[in-house]
Amino acid sequence: MQGFSGFMWLLSTALILFSGFALFDAAVRREDAYRAADKQTKPFWLIILGIAFVVNLIFNILSFLPIIGLIATIVYMVDVRPAIRSLPGGGRPRRGSSSDGPYGPYNGGR
Repeated sequence: MQGFSGFMWLLSTALILFSGFALFDAAVRREDAYRAADKQTKPFWLIILGIAFVVNLIFNILSFLPIIGLIATIVYMVDVRPAIRSLPGGGRPRRGSSSDGPYGPYNGGR
């Protein structure tokens, strides 16, 4: 029985890490990338994945609520994330220099 308990603990920990990674990934993507990929909005996915993460922390893996959270996390990881990553820039926040203007880098009038 102790082996089964250890296996369930490992499975629960893996599920928590998986949903935490999905939540972090959704948080670092740009808001407009979700609209460009024709998916639900960023706040929608942050709420769904945040609830899934909290449910995985609170409830036992044998309950039905973590399974629903797992389904939501899998949908994000196999449908939404690849669509956002296929966009130019991968949906990551832009990292420009401090001299970048609205039309590109400022070159000092050269």
